[in-house]
Amino acid sequence: MNAVAWDAFADNLLWAALAALAVMLVTFAVAVRRRLHRIVDVAWGLGFTAVALVSCAASTGEGDTGRRVLVTVLTSVWGLRLAAHIARRGRGHGEDPRYEALLAKAPGSRDLYALRMVYLLQGALVWLVSLPVQAAQYVRTEMSGLAWAGTALWAVGLFFEAVGDAQLARFKADPAHRGRIMDQGLWRYTRHPNYFGDFCVWWGLYLIACDSVATAALSLVSPVVMSFLLIRGSGKPMLERHLAGRPGYARYAARTSGFFPRPPRG
Repeated sequence: MNAVAWDAFADNLLWAALAALAVMLVTFAVAVRRRLHRIVDVAWGLGFTAVALVSCAASTGEGDTGRRVLVTVLTSVWGLRLAAHIARRGRGHGEDPRYEALLAKAPGSRDLYALRMVYLLQGALVWLVSLPVQAAQYVRTEMSGLAWAGTALWAVGLFFEAVGDAQLARFKADPAHRGRIMDQGLWRYTRHPNYFGDFCVWWGLYLIACDSVATAALSLVSPVVMSFLLIRGSGKPMLERHLAGRPGYARYAARTSGFFPRPPRG
């Protein structure tokens, strides 16, 4: 028996793409009605959750049940937590400056430009980055120590992401901290505990899919792309450009790791 149900997995690629597309199109319709495209950020986590659930349903009888349930639960917990956090953070705010700047370049309809450049692009990224979640559902062998190591790495990642977000939210809620740089809790050890957590989550999910050499090779693009986005793309660099002019940020950056946690200098 093959270690991976390849024919069923090939069909799943289409189902996953349709699930990601559906989430983005529904979000686009809501955003156009509310005139607020920042809500697409909420759809990021929901898209991964939808892909995981659809893949789990489609893989019934094909892959190892324990692995299927585990990867679905882990992805859904991460995705729903992230979506809820972003929704709470954005409540009562207007359009995100990133999207304002992007839509200002629209050659025609701003909404159609947003559909092409934001929603469909993010839907494609959800499909690509979720490859380990999809592939893991079709691995027939029982989970190895590598897969359990991936689960542990996922847990470390969720801890950094969730705790870092909660600490930052409490810090910002205190009026005495207005204009100050967050340098407490996990933020003492890395300038981006939430991004580092995301990094660990996706490398952890990737390891769960690695009990087959073929799915490991096929899925490697996922954590690599996510790592690039977090460290070199739209994550860390964009946020640091925004913060660079704040008083005290240069000193904070000089003593605090830019990504991987370590004790602060000095």
